[in-house]
Amino acid sequence: MDVTTLILGAGAAGLYCAAHAGPGTLVVDHARAPGEKIRISGGGRCNFTNLHCAPEAFVSENPHFCKSALARHTQWNFLDLVTRHRIAWHEKTLGQLFCDTSARQIIDMLLAECRAAGAGLWLNTQVGEIDHDGSRFTVTLEREGRRRVVRAAALVVATGGKSIPGMGATGLAYDIAARFGLAVTPTRAGLVPFTFDKGRFAALAGVSLPVRARAARGPAFDEALLFTHRGLSGPALLQVSNYWTEGAPVSLDLAPGAALFDALRAARHKAGRKALRTHLGHRLPDRLVAFLGETLDLSGNLADCSDARLHSLAEALQGWQVTPTGTEGYRTAEVTLGGVATDGLSSKTMQAKAVAGLYFIGEGVDVTGWLGGYNFQWAWSSAHAAAMDLRRRGPG
Repeated sequence: MDVTTLILGAGAAGLYCAAHAGPGTLVVDHARAPGEKIRISGGGRCNFTNLHCAPEAFVSENPHFCKSALARHTQWNFLDLVTRHRIAWHEKTLGQLFCDTSARQIIDMLLAECRAAGAGLWLNTQVGEIDHDGSRFTVTLEREGRRRVVRAAALVVATGGKSIPGMGATGLAYDIAARFGLAVTPTRAGLVPFTFDKGRFAALAGVSLPVRARAARGPAFDEALLFTHRGLSGPALLQVSNYWTEGAPVSLDLAPGAALFDALRAARHKAGRKALRTHLGHRLPDRLVAFLGETLDLSGNLADCSDARLHSLAEALQGWQVTPTGTEGYRTAEVTLGGVATDGLSSKTMQAKAVAGLYFIGEGVDVTGWLGGYNFQWAWSSAHAAAMDLRRRGPG
């Protein structure tokens, strides 16, 4: 069977590329249904993009690589498509856009666009051998108990990364890259909860509060922290995980945006007879105050606290250092950090520089966004970049 373009992967990037790539496109996926990660994303409502999407929100060995694709197909372009399909949406927080009803609407929209473009879709299809004779790709597929051979002028790899292996995620994109001589940067779980030894925070499981979290490198994130039986989670900590290196501490400001020392001194002046623990209980969850009291001196009343003691306490609460033993890994990670090295790809087309007609898009590439719709936008933008080049190439 001959096609113009064969796309491996019927997720966000693969379907979006198929919708724009032109006639003669076939998408294949091993799953029983397309867009499974879309379906479960955003609590089932799909955080499909972010109003504030910009290159600064992405992690890569080459931080400039994502700029071209993001600039040429923006969040506003995708939002226009969502609006044309009459999908109701809302901004939840920090520019994060969600469907009002269901993530299934985004999947249906993508499938409708693929049908309108004349793209084919094969599910329950396993990818076997991939060869290239210098002009066309030959891919062996297993479908419905039969061996199929597809020949294509262009091959687009949109198989994602290793995150959430329970849904069938594999490192296929990296294997294909290696097969054709492309480098792959080291991969690890991203946007993932932290773990700690000996159930360190088990007594606080379920406690949540706003914090400012920061790894040793990278930006600070003002979002929520959630204590779990295994360690630390919540948006702030998931964001920090993209910048964390093993063995390094994470800094937590438990009173973000506050001049805490000045506030404690003012409280001492106004309500000196109030117990220090009681006052802190108005600022922090009671269980957290009790936990902190095991290592910090929270005894006595505010009036008993000198400026030096209050200053030391403020520093401890706004610069709490915790060192994770690890993360929960790919099992719960939302994305994969690292991937197909960008120096082997064109930033304008996503095509491999050394292999004409071979493209890598989406999560499999060494570009990872923040939590909050950024990774979906990278899927849309990188897919569109490849699709526009495929249309320019025309039938092979």
